[in-house]
Amino acid sequence: MRYLPLLVSLFCMMFSVESAFADKRVAFVVGNGAYKNVAQLPNPPVDSKAMAAVLRNVGFEVVEGINLTDCRAVKQAAGVPVVPGSDGVLGSEQEVLKVGELVGYPFMLKAVAGGGGKGLRLVRSSREVSSAYRAVRSEAASSFGDPRLYVEKYIQKPRHVEIQILADKYGRVIHLYDRECSIQRRHQKIIEESPAPGMDDRTRRRIGRIAIQGARAVGYIGAGTLEFLLDQDKNFYFLEMNTRLQVEHAITERVVGIDLVKAQIEVAAGGYLPWRQRHITQTGHAIECRIYAEDAEHDFMPCPGKIEGLRLPEGLGVRNDCGVYEGAEVPIYYDPMIAKLIVWGENRVEAILRMRRALREYQVRGIKTNISFHQWIFRHPRFMAGNFSTGFIDEEYHSMSKEELYPHKEIALASAAIAAIHREHERTLGLLAKGAAEPSKWREQGKRSSLRAVPAFPGRGWRRS
Repeated sequence: MRYLPLLVSLFCMMFSVESAFADKRVAFVVGNGAYKNVAQLPNPPVDSKAMAAVLRNVGFEVVEGINLTDCRAVKQAAGVPVVPGSDGVLGSEQEVLKVGELVGYPFMLKAVAGGGGKGLRLVRSSREVSSAYRAVRSEAASSFGDPRLYVEKYIQKPRHVEIQILADKYGRVIHLYDRECSIQRRHQKIIEESPAPGMDDRTRRRIGRIAIQGARAVGYIGAGTLEFLLDQDKNFYFLEMNTRLQVEHAITERVVGIDLVKAQIEVAAGGYLPWRQRHITQTGHAIECRIYAEDAEHDFMPCPGKIEGLRLPEGLGVRNDCGVYEGAEVPIYYDPMIAKLIVWGENRVEAILRMRRALREYQVRGIKTNISFHQWIFRHPRFMAGNFSTGFIDEEYHSMSKEELYPHKEIALASAAIAAIHREHERTLGLLAKGAAEPSKWREQGKRSSLRAVPAFPGRGWRRS
């Protein structure tokens, strides 16, 4: 039973691939990237080597992945700028301290097999090394099955940008331009957009050439993404390469007009890339919001449960990649993302306005989501101006009142208070009117007492009977 989830996934994958390509062999990358697809299960069913063995036994070609430290070394040798850090794996706290003194504080302590915002900690001083080392090592072992760590210098106020590439087995490599992923929380991306608003055309051309150079250096085949950090002086540093399609690939599809899923499968089946770099252009602006089942008002606590109602936004330039439906149960075992909302506009302002409208129309009942949090971001002056970094949420959200998530909350509360006062006033008037219409019990009793009274002695008053 422990291997059942993996076997079901493999057979579904084999059926779909064989149906599409008959006898053609399809290559799968197994290692750093592929393992993350099964690591989110409560008990990861198998490690990457066992997965590779299963795939080979059923006739698939398997390409072994390399870890992040080896990838850094390869990219550095190919002339790709990398973030200063350790040259290899660090095996103890003492080694981390030594490298930290050379690199300088603050630095990032990372898992070799990390990704998706897991397996990394910011270390600001030597006093934090011990606790960070234990935490990252434990998280890396439980999430990825690999406790090895390395160090990278922390870039102050960086922007997180990435370049989408496609490469075939015949030596052709192209890039499909850039995406901005700086709006993130705890290293987990929340909003992505393309083109990146923080990048000028000169930097865009340079980083595109570097991405192609890096992909050629490792003989890469397929769809992949090279991620970079961009500092305030427009210097960029290679971060990692994701050997798969990213969650945010849809915004690139919308801007460049290429179906990345189709292209990836065709390349894996031995096909040629039909485009040259001069054919690839960006048209308009696309933005993606990740819809999470989280409660932004209570420290983004996960909100599993049953979706009792679901209404998706529609209209020109709006795309929904939704993984749930009305009546579906959101479990506690997986990533809280339940959908992606993608919009396109002729420019960034139009895309932002269209996203605002789509978020207003988005309705999910039964569980809490981060839709209101997205609405707050899309009204923020810094986001509108494109003046933000990866620390945007930490800098702006925690320093504000949570009531700002709902900009019309004061008006709603005032309206509710007025309505309550009006209802109370009407109730009071109704009681008064009812009291005026009904005879008084005290008055009736007084009349009855008066009627029962008889004279005691003639001319000397009355006495009661």
